[in-house]
Amino acid sequence: MAKVWLGMPGPWANDHREPSDPFTTKIGGLPDWPIPIDTINSDLLRCATCDNNLSLVAQVYAPVSHHQHRVLFIFGCVSPKCATSWRVLRLQKIEIADIDTSQDKQQTEVEGLNSEDDEDGSEDDMSFEELANALIQAGNLASSNSKSKSKNQRKKSQQHNFSTTPSLHNHNDSDNDNDIPAVPCFYIYTQEEKSTGDLSSVCSSYSSLSIKGNGNSAEDDLQGEETWEKEKYEYDKALTADRTYLKFKKRLDAYPEQCFRYSYGGKPILAVAGEINAGSCRLCGRPRKFEMQLMSPLLYFLQEALDDNQRQMVENWDWMTLLVYTCSESCFEEIKQVKSNCNGWIIAEEAVVAQCEESMPIQPGYFS
Repeated sequence: MAKVWLGMPGPWANDHREPSDPFTTKIGGLPDWPIPIDTINSDLLRCATCDNNLSLVAQVYAPVSHHQHRVLFIFGCVSPKCATSWRVLRLQKIEIADIDTSQDKQQTEVEGLNSEDDEDGSEDDMSFEELANALIQAGNLASSNSKSKSKNQRKKSQQHNFSTTPSLHNHNDSDNDNDIPAVPCFYIYTQEEKSTGDLSSVCSSYSSLSIKGNGNSAEDDLQGEETWEKEKYEYDKALTADRTYLKFKKRLDAYPEQCFRYSYGGKPILAVAGEINAGSCRLCGRPRKFEMQLMSPLLYFLQEALDDNQRQMVENWDWMTLLVYTCSESCFEEIKQVKSNCNGWIIAEEAVVAQCEESMPIQPGYFS
């Protein structure tokens, strides 16, 4: 069984629009593009229903090979009229060696050579353990960096020890940032989900939801406010309840602060039973597979951070989970996408499926 890594809430950003970098995993704020924003098709950043600018819901640094940087950007529409539109973009950095390997592979197929030759370069693939470690390091780095930022004036871009780190472009590269609605921003750290047999002991260790504040304890952050106590379900007496939902709720209760679950190539936990057709990759035509899912505690934290006048931004986001499916090969076959001013980065639109309480059967999220 594939391991599951949980995205847990770290400290709040000092400013919901503060710039970071593509290697930071966070909820909300503005996207930290690794390429100039004017190289991105503007249609990908606008709602197909109301044509408003989409807001960043989550940014997740998720490399799947040793020599490729890879980031997932999940967007949603905050317009009250169509707050059910979702989009996920995969940005991936392609090295020259990758392009040469891909071209060699295509030439081999044309010449009809043995298929064993097509497997060249597979040694560069990450194991799941290595992928998990990369996620943990990225999450912990973001959390530690954000803590230090509260003590010192943050620089507009951070330096990393990646030998292939691209030039970073801060939010000021775009004159339209003020037109983009930004939901509250907080940083994420990751931890491994314990096995199913350990869920009961884990569940008993949580009593309320909180986000690590700027040096404040959970009690300080929630003092004078109503806390969200972990609901206790008597599963053996819920005879009329949906079995799929009960399983979902049990996994959620075990870690009631989880903002997302990451399991590349694993299986999601569904809130509503049914088959999910995530479609095929638009670049290579291969089927998509599950990579991660956003969880409802994320909505709670966003709502708590907004005042009454701003809460309508996310009040229509009533999903129980958002399921993200990406290309099973994490492909980059359309090499023509690599523009000279993108420093080897490509963009691919992937699939997101929303499951809500009233979703029976499952209603797919927005696919453009």
